[in-house]
Amino acid sequence: MVADPLASDEPLIQITDAARELVVGYRAQSRQPNPERLAMWVEINGVSGSGFNYDMYLKTMDDAAPGDAVVPVADGLHVVVPAGSVDQMQGATIDLSDAPGGGGLFVRNPQSPSPAVGGGAAAPAPPAGPLAERVMHVLDAQINPAIAAHGGHAELVAIDDDVAYLRLSGGCQGCGMASVTLSQGIEAALRENVPEIVRVVDVTDHAAGANPYYEAAKK
Repeated sequence: MVADPLASDEPLIQITDAARELVVGYRAQSRQPNPERLAMWVEINGVSGSGFNYDMYLKTMDDAAPGDAVVPVADGLHVVVPAGSVDQMQGATIDLSDAPGGGGLFVRNPQSPSPAVGGGAAAPAPPAGPLAERVMHVLDAQINPAIAAHGGHAELVAIDDDVAYLRLSGGCQGCGMASVTLSQGIEAALRENVPEIVRVVDVTDHAAGANPYYEAAKK
C-alpha cells in the first residue's frame, strides 16, 4: 500500500533532510537497473536489550507486497516499511548522526519492546519535563562533545522513576568499550549533575553489526 501522510496527524515514518540526502546519494551511485525505483527499506529484524534491531537497505519499491507501507518523501525517494514492522514503527524517524568524524543512519523510534521504554506497539510520550530537560542538557553540553571524538552520540530515550534510558549511536554503537563509556563516563556525569538519576540503561542495538546504519543492498 502507499501510505497517505494526510490519513493521520502523524505520518508512519519520516526521514530528515540530511538522512534523505545521504540515501539519495547512495542511490545515485547504484549500478542496479532503474536506480530511480530504489527505495529506502526499513524493517525491524529483532530485539536487542530494550530496543529494536533494524535493517536498512536500498531495494526496488516494485518489490513491495500488499500490506507493506510505501511512504513518499522527497527527491523521488520512497521509504518502504514491510507489513510486519508497520505497527511498531509508527512515528519513527530515520536520521543522520551529526557527530564529527563519524556517524550514519539510525532510527529514532518512540516505541520499544521494553515496558520501561514504551512496551511494544503503544508509543510512549517523548521525554519531557524539568528532569528530562536537565538530563538532555548534560548530554548536549558535556557528554556528546566528549564522545564525539570517536563519532559517538548519546540520546535520551525515556526516564522511568530514577532510571535514564539512553541510545548510543555513531562510533559508540557496536563498540566493545561502550559499556565502559556508559558506566564510567556517561552514568557518572549524569549522576553527578542530576542526582535524581541513579542508574543509566543502554537500549542500543549493539548487535546490529560492523556497519549498523546502512547496507547498500540486501543480499
